[in-house]
Amino acid sequence: MPVAPPRERFLELLRAAVMEGTLAKLTLGKPSGPDPTLRNLFARPVELRDGARVSLTWRHTTREVTRNLPPPEAADLLAGLLGKEFLDAHLFSATGHHQFETNPGGRPRLRSLPARPGLPAPALGQHDRPKDHVLPGSTPWLQDLGVTNPDGHPRAGMAGKLSQIQHFAALLQPLLRTAFPRENAREPAGKVLEVIDAGSGKGYLTFALAQLLSPGFRVRGLEARPDLVAFCNQVAERHGLRDRLTFAAGRLDPAREESCDLLIALHACDTATDDALALGIRAGARLLVVAPCCQHELRPALAAPLGLEPVWRHGIFRERHAEFATDALRALLLEWAGYATQVAEFTGAEHTAKNLLLSGLRQRHPGDAGKADAVREFAAVYGIRTQALARHLGFDLTAISAAPL
Repeated sequence: MPVAPPRERFLELLRAAVMEGTLAKLTLGKPSGPDPTLRNLFARPVELRDGARVSLTWRHTTREVTRNLPPPEAADLLAGLLGKEFLDAHLFSATGHHQFETNPGGRPRLRSLPARPGLPAPALGQHDRPKDHVLPGSTPWLQDLGVTNPDGHPRAGMAGKLSQIQHFAALLQPLLRTAFPRENAREPAGKVLEVIDAGSGKGYLTFALAQLLSPGFRVRGLEARPDLVAFCNQVAERHGLRDRLTFAAGRLDPAREESCDLLIALHACDTATDDALALGIRAGARLLVVAPCCQHELRPALAAPLGLEPVWRHGIFRERHAEFATDALRALLLEWAGYATQVAEFTGAEHTAKNLLLSGLRQRHPGDAGKADAVREFAAVYGIRTQALARHLGFDLTAISAAPL
């Protein structure tokens, strides 16, 4: 019976180690791909709340890139890399040590040593060790919303959602302390402060917001779907939150006068984000927090910035520039309107590509001439002559001076 080539024999050993849970570690070396900064790839098993994964780390000269993949997907990826992107490999498992090498003449060879007697089973990396979260998984309403089980661990398919909620809470907490120092120190503030969540959906982040805030705030979720409104009100009632957390059916009207001290709009589609920002600015809200989504308005009207004309024919480049231009323009308009802005990653890109969180903290009156010039100069780069938030605020992107709010 013919003996399989060294690479195929090594890949059989690798796949068995990955799939049977005997992998201790793997190193791919002698990179041969087009990236001159790539040095090696290191793989090891980890146990996450979603189950067993293989953690792959690409080590470059000045950076590292890590992905956690299910074992079958990791085995397929590694098989495709060996012999193409990397020429050497060292595999350590509970059953042995296997070394695959490609010598200068291009002929591969495989050397194997048995595992030492008594070698312990490979230890799983604790990538997902317990952490202290502002909102732990055991929070009762998370169970009613279908995010976690009674033991506090995420339900099947909800690990990303739990991570998103917890990351949102961690990002929001310092913003709340800055915008509302007395109220969040649990001091009496005199009046109830109004909070609006525009497009609250199933209420994941609305409930998180209500829990983070002191009893001096009244949180209102606006949602167009009556069934979700009824469901969220039932959950709020069940957990004794209805005195400061309510949900109402309807859509946000940017032209309507609203009392609002804090506004959030997460994944509001296209110009709905602009509607929310305009309402909050007109109301003089101390804090605005939005996660924009589906930035379609500007894409058909964008002109290629200087130097980008040769690649402007590619739709993906225009789409990414439209997202950037829309949200950057929003940030500049917020600064003109008197808000100090911050831009952060809302959650990991593996959970959603729409992961930008834009926040504004009110600091002064609107109308700064220098800020207005910055808005118009940026708009001119992309040939933007009109945009939803600018229209709401009466800001002419092509005029010499901005109209007051």
